[in-house]
Amino acid sequence: MSTLNFDELTERDKAVIKALQGDFPICEEPYKVLAEQIGISEDEFINCVKNLTETKKIRKMGAVLRHREAGFVANALCVWNVPNEKLDEIANIMAKHSAISHCYDRNTAPNWNYNLYTMIHAKSREECERIVKELSELTNISEYQIMYSKKEWKKTSMKYFND
Repeated sequence: MSTLNFDELTERDKAVIKALQGDFPICEEPYKVLAEQIGISEDEFINCVKNLTETKKIRKMGAVLRHREAGFVANALCVWNVPNEKLDEIANIMAKHSAISHCYDRNTAPNWNYNLYTMIHAKSREECERIVKELSELTNISEYQIMYSKKEWKKTSMKYFND
C-alpha cells in the first residue's frame, strides 16, 4: 500500500479536496455550487473527484452525524480483552454492528489488557449495555469495560489544505 505524496496533487486537486471537506451544499446541484466556489466547471469538478478516487488519493466522502443532536446521547467507549489470535475475527464481527462507529486494535499496557476498542452510540445507557451484552454473547468475549462519554469538547473531521 503506497502512501499519498502531497506533492503529487495539483493545485486544482487541493482546491477540490478543500471544497469537499467543508459543509456540503443542500441543493439540487451541490457539485456545481462547489465548483463555482473554486472557479471551475461542474464537469471539471466531478472529473477531478473521480480521478482522485480512482487513483486512491481520496478514499471516501461521507456525512458527519452530530450524534447528540440526533438523539444518540449515550455514547460509550467499550474496551475488550480479546485473545490476539482471535483479534481479526472478533473485530470484524463487532465492526459490522450498526451501533459501532469506530473499532480499533490498540496496544495493551501493564494492568490494562484491553486491546480492542469500540465506540458505541445509543439513545440510552440501557441500550448501550444491551449492545455490549449482545456483542459479548456473540463473540464469547466476557472481559470488557464500558466507559461513557461525559462531555464532548471537539468532534471534527480532519481538514487538509486550510488557509
